[in-house]
Amino acid sequence: MGLMVNGSSSLSSVFKRECRRLATDWIYLFGLLFAPVLAFIFFSTVMWEGSPTEYPVGVVNMDSQSATSRNLVRTLDAFQMTHVVEHFTDIAHATAAIQEGQIYGFYYIPRGFSADANSQKQPKLSFYTNNSVLLAASMGMKDFKMGSELASASAQRQVLRARGYTDDQILPLIQPMVIDVHPIGNPWINYGMYLNNMLLPAIMMMMIFLMTTYAVGIEIKEGSGRELLEKANYNIVTAIGGKLLPQTLIYSMLGLLYLAILYGYLHYPLNNGFFPMVLAMLFFVLASQALGLFFIAMIPTLRLGMSVATLWAVLSFSISGFTFPVMAMHPTLQGLANLFPLRHYYQIYTDQALNGYPMIYSSWSYLALLLFMLLPLFALKRLNKAYLYYKYIA
Repeated sequence: MGLMVNGSSSLSSVFKRECRRLATDWIYLFGLLFAPVLAFIFFSTVMWEGSPTEYPVGVVNMDSQSATSRNLVRTLDAFQMTHVVEHFTDIAHATAAIQEGQIYGFYYIPRGFSADANSQKQPKLSFYTNNSVLLAASMGMKDFKMGSELASASAQRQVLRARGYTDDQILPLIQPMVIDVHPIGNPWINYGMYLNNMLLPAIMMMMIFLMTTYAVGIEIKEGSGRELLEKANYNIVTAIGGKLLPQTLIYSMLGLLYLAILYGYLHYPLNNGFFPMVLAMLFFVLASQALGLFFIAMIPTLRLGMSVATLWAVLSFSISGFTFPVMAMHPTLQGLANLFPLRHYYQIYTDQALNGYPMIYSSWSYLALLLFMLLPLFALKRLNKAYLYYKYIA
C-alpha cells in the first residue's frame, strides 16, 4: 500500500511540474494548442463548401459570330467549377495569361466551327489547362470536356432534326447507353470530407511527435533529467508517465473535439457510430506519443530525435494511403506502410466511418496501434541512463 501511495504521489509531483513547464514555455503552447487549432480552422474553412469552385478560365472564340459558339461559351460559364473571366483574341495571349497565373486554362473554338458542325465536317474543339495546379486543372478539364460533349450532342441533334427525326428517336442515337455513377463513401465528391478526416489527424500526429521528443529531450539538453527522476523516486516509468500525461490529455481532448465537429456538426459520413472512431483517436494519440518517445529514447539528442520524428511524420502523409493507394506501391513499401500509425488510423476510418463494417474487420489496425504503445518499453532503460549520465553537447 505504501508503494502505491508513494507511486501516486510521485506521479502527481511530476504531473504538476510538467503542467508548470507547459504554461511557461511558448513552444508548448504553440505545439499543443495554437498549431492544431489553427490547422483545424484553416482546413475546415477552406473546404467549407466541399470543394473549390469558379476557377477562372478564358475563351478564344474564333467563331464569335455564330450563335452556336456563343451558346457553348455560356454553357461553359454556367458550370460549377469554371468561370469565364476573359475572352482572348488568339492562343498566344491566352497562353500568356496562363503563365502569368491569371487563368487556369482556356477553351479554343476554331473559325467556322458552327458551319462545320452543321455540315458534319468534325470541327475540333481544343482546351488547354495548367497542370502545375493539379486540382484546378482536373476540375477545369472536366468542365471543358463536358462542354465539348454537349456541343457535339447539340450538333448531332440539329442534323437529325433536319432529317425528320423526332426527339424520342434522336436521344437513343446521341446517347445509346446511360451511365449511372454512384461514388461510394463520398457521393457528394466533397473534398473537405476526404481531406479533413485525414489531414487534421496527420497534422496533430506531427505535433505529437515533435512535442513528445521536445518535452523528453529538453530534459537531457538542460541537464534536468536527474531532477525529474528524483521527483519520480528514480522510476523512469513514473517520470515519463507524469511528464507526458498533460500532453496526452490535451491531444486526446483536441482529437475528440475534431471528431465531434467533423461528424456531429459537419455531418461527415459516420456509418458505424462514434465509438469506433473515438477509440481509434485515443489509440492514435497514445501510439503517436509512444513512437515519439521511442525516437528520443533511441537517439537521446534533442535535435536528432526531433529530426527523425519530423521525417517520420512527413513520410506518413505519402505512405499512409490517402494520397496514393498503398496497393499500387512497391511490395516493400506496402510492408513499410504498417510502421506508420497514420496508416492504421486511415484503415479504421475507411472501414468504420465510411463503409460501416463490423469492428472485427479493423481488429488488426487497433492491435497495431496498441503495439506502437509498447515500443518505449524497449528503450526506457536507455533513456534512464541518458537522464542520469548523458552530457549534452550542442
